Formats: sequence, C-alpha cells, structure tokens
Amino acid sequence: MEIVLQTNHLEKKYKDFKALNNFNIHVEKGAIYGLIGKNGAGKTTLIRIICGLQQPTSGDYAIYGVKSTDKNIKKVRSRIGAIIETPSIYQNMTARDNLIEQFQLIGIPSLEDIDELLKLVGLENTGKKKVKNFSLGMKQRLGIAIALAGNPDLLILDEPINGLDPQGIIEIRELILNLNKKRKITILVSSHYLDELSKIATHYGFVDNGQMIKEISSEELEKKIEQKIELKVKESKDFIKYFEENHITYEVVDNHTISIYGKIKLPKLMNDFSKRKLKVEDIHEKESSLENYFMNLIGGGKHD
Repeated sequence: MEIVLQTNHLEKKYKDFKALNNFNIHVEKGAIYGLIGKNGAGKTTLIRIICGLQQPTSGDYAIYGVKSTDKNIKKVRSRIGAIIETPSIYQNMTARDNLIEQFQLIGIPSLEDIDELLKLVGLENTGKKKVKNFSLGMKQRLGIAIALAGNPDLLILDEPINGLDPQGIIEIRELILNLNKKRKITILVSSHYLDELSKIATHYGFVDNGQMIKEISSEELEKKIEQKIELKVKESKDFIKYFEENHITYEVVDNHTISIYGKIKLPKLMNDFSKRKLKVEDIHEKESSLENYFMNLIGGGKHD
C-alpha cells in the first residue's frame, strides 16, 4: 500500500512546550484518515507543518515519498489542498469570484473547471449572492471548493464540521465521501465529532500530548469496539462450555461474571440458556463507541 504522507519522529517545540513529540503518522493512498485528539493535542500544529506554514524543530516528513528536506518538496506540496481552522474566503465576493481569485493566485490560467467545482460542492445556484450571506455550511463547502482548486490528490480538513447544524454536517459528510470514492482523493480530517468520523473514516490516528498514541484501521477498530454482553451467573463452568461449543468470544472476569463479545442475538442466546437450564442472575448489554475507545486509550495509561 502506497503511503502518501508520513512523519518521522517529528517534533515541534515552543520554548519548553512540545506541541509535537516524536510524532509518527502514516496515511495510506485512498484513505479517509480521521485524526482524533483533544484541544491542544497537536493536530493543527501537524497540519500547519505538513502544509509548509511552520517548520518542525526536529524530525522530518514525506509527501508522496519526497522528504521535507528535499528541494522538490514545494512542488509535491502543490498536490495538497487544505482548510486549516477556518476557510480563507472573501465575504464581499460571490462563490464564483472567490474561486476565480484562487485560480489566479495559484496560477491556473483557465477558469473552465469553476462551474464543475461549484456543482461538486452544491453551490452552483448561488449566483450573485455574496458569501457574507451564506450559511456556515455553505461557507465551509466553498472553502473545500477553494482547497480543491488545482485538483489536489490529498485533501486536509481541520475541523470541517465545527459549528455546523445537522443538515450542514450531513452535507459535508456526503461531500467527503464523494471526493474520496469518486475522485479518489486521499483525505486527512481532524475532528472532535467522533460519531461523525466513525461514519466516514477508513483509518484513525489517536493523538495525545503531541504524540501519536495509536494508528488503526476501521476494520481493526470495529473488532475492538464490538458489542459486549456482561453476564452475572452462579456457576461459570457450564456457560464456558456453551461458549466454547458455539465459538463465542468470552472473557471470565471473575467467578460469577462473564463478558461475551461480537454480534450476538440476545433473544436466541437467552433461549439457548433456557434449553440448557443455564440460569443468568443479571445481564447488561453494552455497546462500545469510538469515543469510549478514545477515552480508554488516553485515559487508561495503556497505549498498545
């Protein structure tokens, strides 16, 4: 699998504060990579360094295999489109005029792609309406259109749904999926909205205190946050025998508590217990989440 973005022991220091500390990330081509971390974890600092807006204190990074120390890094960086914190747009101009300005700024002589970009982000009918009269969601979609000028291969979005209403969030989600699946754009997205990230991300990176704590694919993560049922029983031996015979993943917590994992049909399970005369004293059905996984990861002290 081709790696389009990676860092190697990246560090960014501000006096005695390390915004990034021995930071390593690996973004595969074609991924929607969700970057997860609390405020101040180092996410925006990483993005600013990758985009060439700041220099690392030590370590390096590579974009499409070209190292940050290579003289060609500026050329390769032109393959990146990005929104960092808030989109850079002119409030007193139309959506079209904002795109014309961006095309001229990055040296694209032909304006023929502008109509397609406006349609792509759902702003083709805004006409002469000035951006200052746009909704927040419309402004965010215009920002993405501006970031797409020049047909980048890698799109970096820093908190793209921050402050949006539910409809705006859905529109940005669908746009990201469309760009990834139909345009084959690799997307790195930083967000606090973990439930939304779980609907689109193919890979995750969990960041805490300037360090990459864990990188994991959505498939691997799904196995870790699958359904969990906790049983309170008098005697665990016969239950264990049943789980073994039916290939159910289980964990003996103590003499009277067993946890079982996976996509389990609870009515069938209870029916089987009844047939075998297996008595359950108490039962709790729990379903983990991306948020729970993240909090356990950074709060539990175990980063494996």
